[in-house]
Amino acid sequence: MDVPYEYVRLGMGTWRFQRVWKYPLEIVGGEGAYLIGRDGKRYLDFSSQLVNVNLGYGNKNVIEAIKEQLDTLAYLGPSYALEIRASALKALESVMPSRLKKYMVSTSGAEANEDALKYIRVYKSPRYKVIARYESYHGASAGAISLTGDPRRYPLELHTNVRGTIFAPDPFCYRCPFKLEYPSCGLACADYIEYMVKREGNVAAIFMEPITGTNGVIVPPEGYYERLREIADQYNLLLAFDEVMSGWGRTGYWFGYMHWDVEPDILTTAKGATSSYVPIGITAISKEIADYFIDNFMPIGHTFAYHPISMAAMKATIEEYKRLDLIRRSRELGEYLGRRLKELMERHKSVGDVRGLGLFWAVEIVKDRGSKTPFNTREDKLSGETLMTDRIAKDMLDKGFMLMSWISHFVVAPPLIVGVEDIDRFIDAFDESLKIADDAVRG
Repeated sequence: MDVPYEYVRLGMGTWRFQRVWKYPLEIVGGEGAYLIGRDGKRYLDFSSQLVNVNLGYGNKNVIEAIKEQLDTLAYLGPSYALEIRASALKALESVMPSRLKKYMVSTSGAEANEDALKYIRVYKSPRYKVIARYESYHGASAGAISLTGDPRRYPLELHTNVRGTIFAPDPFCYRCPFKLEYPSCGLACADYIEYMVKREGNVAAIFMEPITGTNGVIVPPEGYYERLREIADQYNLLLAFDEVMSGWGRTGYWFGYMHWDVEPDILTTAKGATSSYVPIGITAISKEIADYFIDNFMPIGHTFAYHPISMAAMKATIEEYKRLDLIRRSRELGEYLGRRLKELMERHKSVGDVRGLGLFWAVEIVKDRGSKTPFNTREDKLSGETLMTDRIAKDMLDKGFMLMSWISHFVVAPPLIVGVEDIDRFIDAFDESLKIADDAVRG
C-alpha cells in the first residue's frame, strides 16, 4: 500500500488548501526527541509536534500504564467511581494551583475551553461577554474558535455564530498596538481592558493564554497579569487561563501563569498532561464556582469524561515529570536555548525578535528590521500563498529537523527531554536555513 497516497486520498489536511497537501512525510516510529521516517531517516522534533509531546517518544512508563489500564478496564461511563480516576485526580491536584478545587476531564483543549465557557456563562449569568486577545488560539470547535483571535476564526464566524467574545490588544512589546515602550507605557494594554469592561457592559470573564502559543509565544511585560487580576477582582469578573500549550513544564514551571504573582479562577489544559500519548482535556475551577453547582444544575458532560485510559496516562505522565525533574530541566535548558537563539539574531538581518521562556520560544523574521515589516500577513495565510516561514521550515525538514512555522515566526519547542547536543545541532542547521530569509531582506 502507498501509505501517503491513501492518506491523502481518504483524509483531509488540516488548516490548509487541499491542493497543497500532496506529499505528507511518512513516519514509522519515534524514540526520545526523534521521529523516524520510512527510509530510516531520523528527524529531530523541535516543535514537539504541536507543542504537545513533552516527554518525547517511547516513554516506557506511560506506555505500560496505558497497557495495564487497557487490560484492567478500557472504558467506564463517567458516573462510576474507578481507582484510576481517584488516583489520577489526586496526582493532578498535587500540581494544580491551590485556588482550583474541582476538575472536569474531557478529551481535548478545545473541549476544555468549551467547558470553561459554559462554567463562565452559567455562573455569571446574565453576564456573558468574555474578553480574549487578537493574537490567540483556543481551539477549533464552535465556542473555542469564537474565543480565537487568529485568522482561522475568519471563515468560521458566520457558521459557528457563538456570540459574546470581545477582543483586546495584546501585551506584545515587539509590536505594541499603542506604539509605546515598556515600562514608560504604564501597561496601557492592561488598562485598556479596564476601559473595555467599563464600556461594554455584561462582561463575565477575561480569558487568555498566559504565554501566547501558536500566535507568537508572546511573553507579557512584568505587572500585566497582576493588573488583570486587580481588574477582575474590582469588577467581579472571572480570570481564566488557557494553559494548553504553556502548561506542563513547557515554560520552566508546571504552568505558565506561575511566572507571575497571580492565580486564575479557571484553568484549562490538555496536550502535555498525557504528553499526548492519548487525548485529554482538563478544566479546573475554583471552589466558589464549584460550590454554585451544588444546588444548581451543571449542564456539562461527555461520553469520554474521565476516560480510564486518559486518566492512567495522565497519572503516569505526572509521575514522569517528577521522576525526571523535567520542570527544573526545562527552566535551565531554556536559558541555554534562549541564548543560542539570540545569537542567531546577531548573525541574521532577517531575525527581528527572539522571545520566550523555558523550552518555549519564538523567532520572528522580518524583511526590514527598522520598520519590523513581516514577510507575510494573515491575508497571505488565508490565500494559500507560500510563506517565507514555510520555505525555511521545509529546508529544515530536508536537513532532518521539524520546526513549527506560522505566519511570520517559528515556534521552537522541543520535548523537555532534549539534550544540549540536540540544541546545538538544531541551532547549526537553523543558522544555515535562515539565510533563505536573509537573501530576501530589503537592502
